[in-house]
Amino acid sequence: MSKSEQKRQEIIETAEQRFRDYGYNKTTMAEIADDLKMSAANLYRFFKSKQDIAAACAERCMGERVDCLSRLVDEKHMTAGEKLLELVLEDVRYTHERAKNEPKVNELIDIVTRERKEIVLSKVESQCALIAEILKQGNESGEFDVDDVMISARTIYSSLTLFEVPIFLPLFTQQQFEEMAKNLVALLIKGLRKR
Repeated sequence: MSKSEQKRQEIIETAEQRFRDYGYNKTTMAEIADDLKMSAANLYRFFKSKQDIAAACAERCMGERVDCLSRLVDEKHMTAGEKLLELVLEDVRYTHERAKNEPKVNELIDIVTRERKEIVLSKVESQCALIAEILKQGNESGEFDVDDVMISARTIYSSLTLFEVPIFLPLFTQQQFEEMAKNLVALLIKGLRKR
């Protein structure tokens, strides 16, 4: 990694911590620069705006999330149905954990969703690809009988939105969300099975 790339990563890590502590709206470029012991002018050499830094933070965070779920999909000792259930439960836990421990992150999510839709759409496509891989594995093992795994994966993903969107979190406890997720996945698996 070049020195320039190392500095960019340091900026992203520092900014992400400040966004978590103070929120996106109460963070300035000058404060990020100050945390890094560099001038704001120098910071602008790496990122044109606070929004660009937020986008880089979101891409990194979402990439780490997809990597974590990928490892679950690659697990050899689970059936496709077990993987699908664990993928959904992992999302429920992750969303609840983030909302509880990092409430200011929602500002960052909001700005990225409104201003950098391509980042969110890329994450959605990555998760759909993981679900599609689970469906493919299920087809290969004889557990599922799915004609078009990508269309089915996108449909399944759309049914899981409730478990990923922080705005719904105050409506139910984590335990209630997990129970709803288990019931949904049980229904999905029933529909995916060979007839």
